Amino acid sequence: MWEPGDAIAIRERWNGAVFEARPAVVVQDLPSQTTLFVPAGVVCGMPVDDEGRQLREPDRPWRLELRARGTLDILSFAWPDVSYAVLLLLEPGGPAHGWYVNLQAPLRRTSIGFDTVDHVLDVVMSLDRSTWTWKDEDELAEAVALGLFTEADVASFRSWGERAVEHLTRPSPPFDGPWEDWRPDPSWSMPELPAGWDLSD
Repeated sequence: MWEPGDAIAIRERWNGAVFEARPAVVVQDLPSQTTLFVPAGVVCGMPVDDEGRQLREPDRPWRLELRARGTLDILSFAWPDVSYAVLLLLEPGGPAHGWYVNLQAPLRRTSIGFDTVDHVLDVVMSLDRSTWTWKDEDELAEAVALGLFTEADVASFRSWGERAVEHLTRPSPPFDGPWEDWRPDPSWSMPELPAGWDLSD
């Protein structure tokens, strides 16, 4: 298990190859739940095509290029054998923006962090958790047309998304606490991708 403050890599894999890699700081790593922090502006390994355009899906050959990501901090919650992660989006040093469900394969532990496969479809939820909507349904339809996923996969992703919404909106751990007020430990350094982050198994 990882210790709080450890810097790790969260990698997306497609057919064994690394498609994306993000450095993160471990907030808590327990057998029942893993909580990670991805700071705004952290340098990630991003997939780009031959012309340097960032790819959203592995629909063509790609190479990995180091690029800074986003302007929001991300606090991420994941659980064993659960096909989603729940993200809290935060202004760096400021207020929370809202909740986000990333549908994905359950995290798999590696020697440098965790691997997963993104399922394209997501859920966006208001900060007070009173309303939600699907996100990237068009991209998922395109992924199905490209043969990356099947209609059966889509049904499963939607089912997991609905379960995530139920999980996030019921007053039970971990979402019965004031996570909107959470802030990262000021002693944490900006995480960097560890050696070997771009190597396939």
